[in-house]
Amino acid sequence: MSCRSCGNSSLVPVLSLGETPLADGLLYADQLGEREPRVPLDFAFCPACSLAQITQTVDPEILFCNDYPYYTSVSPQLQEHFAASARALIASRGLDERSMVVEAASNDGAMLRVFADAGIPVLGIDPASGPAEAARKRGVPTLCDFFGASLARTLRDERGIAADLVLGNNVLAHVPDLNGFVQGIATLLAPDGAAVIEVPYVVDLVRNCEFDTIYHQHLCYFSATSLDVLFRRHGLFLNDVERTPIHGGSLRLTVERSDRCGTRVSAMLAEERALRIDEAVFYAGFVERVTTIKNHLRELLDELRREGRRVAAYGAAAKATTLCSYVGIDTGLVEYVVDRNPHKHGRYMGGSRLPIVPPSALEQTPPDYLLVLAWNFAGEIMEQERAFRESGGRFIIPIPEVKVVA
Repeated sequence: MSCRSCGNSSLVPVLSLGETPLADGLLYADQLGEREPRVPLDFAFCPACSLAQITQTVDPEILFCNDYPYYTSVSPQLQEHFAASARALIASRGLDERSMVVEAASNDGAMLRVFADAGIPVLGIDPASGPAEAARKRGVPTLCDFFGASLARTLRDERGIAADLVLGNNVLAHVPDLNGFVQGIATLLAPDGAAVIEVPYVVDLVRNCEFDTIYHQHLCYFSATSLDVLFRRHGLFLNDVERTPIHGGSLRLTVERSDRCGTRVSAMLAEERALRIDEAVFYAGFVERVTTIKNHLRELLDELRREGRRVAAYGAAAKATTLCSYVGIDTGLVEYVVDRNPHKHGRYMGGSRLPIVPPSALEQTPPDYLLVLAWNFAGEIMEQERAFRESGGRFIIPIPEVKVVA
């Protein structure tokens, strides 16, 4: 395939995770006898623009429009993260009742609700009907649709929308048509408006060996270098960048129509040049470290099984599908997976067939060890499950290296 950003046809392969089930492809009991779709999951980078990406594309209608189970508001940490960001943007950009805020992939409206509560007009756009309906019930106007150039033109020409602020949190990585999405931002943005976008950072992915964040929804893994090229192609400019720890390491970007590159962007671009992010040397050792995690985790789980220890997991997250598939985790090694999201309860993880149950299961059928599949929220999870820890339970954290926490 060609690069999703610049069209270069000579991508350099880095890592193959085999054929995996679709992340967030949770099953109901009556589907357990059916054959699941499995798609190759291969990770590569473009030496022309540095964009890291997977080489297969699954129809977004399949991934996001068919009973999509992800709801932002389930995580207190995510809610506070986006609420703090919203409050800071209201203050820094002087937003008020005359402003307009549009969010692409607004999910259940967790972030837009903060703007709406401050009296600022908002519009959410999300293709998943469940989260979109949840947002409307919270008082957040939401279109159930994919954001892109065509929808942006319609909103501008037919509804007269010129957005003072366009938000895109953890969506740019999900977009098959990168250029169409960014052109949509350029179309909808007011002359002095800004887009504030959060994306996973490929440098953190490689440094921390976060291979499980590679899955079929995540088509791209960004650097400041690849983003700068992408935005400039559409008359937009990356003027500020902030690193955040959310999701194992992300970038919060400020993109505007005027070119006034800030010191943080310049510093990051220089750092990435020093890392040679557009060359294979940047990925040297990555595959070996991924293999080490796989082997160590499998050896630990096999040993615990031989000892008769009970193991459960926490977090029926999208990344859990990749990790379980690659390591070979199933109900022979782990009994069940707990998750706070009630929309997932009673269903089963794709591939591994792990039953998904509420956290109360840890008291009803307590395990000896809890494998934290949603390791990016490990601190939050261990605090929530303090009773499990105080009763002698131990946590297994798989990333960036396998460790057991008492």
